[in-house]
Amino acid sequence: MTEKIAVIGLGYVGLPVALAFARKFPGTVGFDIDATKVSELRRGYDRNHEVPEEVLTSTSLAMTSSTSDLAGVTFFVVAVPTPVDEHNVPDLTPVVRASETVGKVLAKDAVVVYESTVYPGVTEEICGPVLAKVSGLTQGVDFKLGYSPERINPGDKEHTLERITKVVSGEDAGTLERVASAYGAVVDAGVHRAPSIKVAEAAKVIENTQRDINIALMNELAIIFDRMGIRTSDVLAAAGTKWNFLKFRPGLVGGHCIGVDPYYLTTKAQQLGYQPEVILAGRRINDNMGRYVAGRLVKLLVNADIPVRGARVGVLGLTFKEDVNDIRNSKVPDILRELREFGIQALIHDPLANAKETAHEYGLSLASLDELQSLDALVFAVAHDAYLSMGEPAIAARVRDGGVLVDVKSALRPEAIGDRIRYWSL
Repeated sequence: MTEKIAVIGLGYVGLPVALAFARKFPGTVGFDIDATKVSELRRGYDRNHEVPEEVLTSTSLAMTSSTSDLAGVTFFVVAVPTPVDEHNVPDLTPVVRASETVGKVLAKDAVVVYESTVYPGVTEEICGPVLAKVSGLTQGVDFKLGYSPERINPGDKEHTLERITKVVSGEDAGTLERVASAYGAVVDAGVHRAPSIKVAEAAKVIENTQRDINIALMNELAIIFDRMGIRTSDVLAAAGTKWNFLKFRPGLVGGHCIGVDPYYLTTKAQQLGYQPEVILAGRRINDNMGRYVAGRLVKLLVNADIPVRGARVGVLGLTFKEDVNDIRNSKVPDILRELREFGIQALIHDPLANAKETAHEYGLSLASLDELQSLDALVFAVAHDAYLSMGEPAIAARVRDGGVLVDVKSALRPEAIGDRIRYWSL
């Protein structure tokens, strides 16, 4: 059968998926509740700067915020965020609301596939019943469920949707083949058929959990090596010459995946009566790195005989990773909050972050690059190409003689900075 496909949610994940389906399936619909975003996309503007204007203006994808445009859809793909709340408890509100939206237009024999990261069981035990309640249809009889975890990496132009093997699953054999057929038509790398929806859900949630734990190990090693007076990047360069050494690096772990997904797994484990230790230990280490960097900077100021209270400190970068404009769950604000508790005048600049979103999300005002001059200290927090292209001398020139430069990403060359200022890297 020829599917009529609709993708619910046109963000980092949903938009590339919708565009890919539109290239193979005529009549594909892209739906988002944000009418302003839909209007922007129709004009060729992607606020996430992931999809070029020429792609958006030439696509056959019908972009809409009206549920009436979802009538007649046979294959739904739900790609909405799955965040955690302030207590690190999974917030399923977006995926439940999306299920309610789909339920209102769900017809018999349709398949609903979820791409959002969840803990095993959410698709069948939470989303399915919501679809059934709103639609009045019977789950597993009148409509079927599938799950295909997203693997899109924001800012990565190499590992795109088409080039990454797609894990697919369905609640029965027929649904699995239907889901595999749809994704197989758009993913050149092929599909991997998981034996169940729960297996596919679990596979996704451990991908980022594994990365989180490995980065936590690097962060703990960085703290230890700092006390030993040796540079972590030098240690990793030496260890990395062995063929089976995993090349992870220390740093701030934010964003909507690595810093969030492990909590979905640990929450489910706790519900089942098991208290996870390694995963939560990794989360504690990574969640505290912003405060650690700030504390280390304060000690460096003291050692440099620079009064801490009233010190002018600039921070370069706010987004959760380099060369993307996504500020969600960034850990850089943790540095600023800690510095300001010491009475430090902290200024932050980011060429990609949206000023309005920054003020709304964190209560922070972005400074201009010109304001970051004659600083007592500078924190190089996010290695945007725009910063790296300036070169180390130009970056160091923003710090006064005897000041401090903190390189969170170990992205700068100490020998190119000179001895006019003190340099420290994580």
